[in-house]
Amino acid sequence: MFTLLSFTPFQPTPGLAFWSLVIFLIFLYLMKKYAVGPITEALSNRETEIANALDQAKRAREEMSNLKSENEKLLAQAREERSKMLQEAKDIKGQIIAEAKEKAKEEANKIVSNAMTDIENQKKIAITEVKNELGALAISIAEKVIKKELKGNAEQEAFVNTLVKDIHLN
Repeated sequence: MFTLLSFTPFQPTPGLAFWSLVIFLIFLYLMKKYAVGPITEALSNRETEIANALDQAKRAREEMSNLKSENEKLLAQAREERSKMLQEAKDIKGQIIAEAKEKAKEEANKIVSNAMTDIENQKKIAITEVKNELGALAISIAEKVIKKELKGNAEQEAFVNTLVKDIHLN
């Protein structure tokens, strides 16, 4: 049945087909065990790693989004607090200015009042001095007139006594 001369590659014999099938199955088993299995496992691991990386990236984006919204909230709060502080500062400034104006008015009123009192006192002093000088001048003139006129006349002596009594009464 088998002869070497009758072997042709295009006409397989049942033994050749059997051995080819056995060798092919052994090759297939070895390829699956040592080549395809590790490649499939590596691809599976790689797919898992990629999925995990995508999940981590998604979580990171969500966290960034959350942080961004929190930062915006904090920024809004900071702006609001700054606005409140500026308003308080403006209010305090206005209050300080109003108090300073009120104190300035009080001081001005005190100064004016003191000045008016001083002026009134000075006026009274000046009037008193003028009265005193006029009185002294009048006395001096009267004295000179009386000395000239009173050279022994009895009627004139009585007039002088009357004047002296009037001066003491006033």
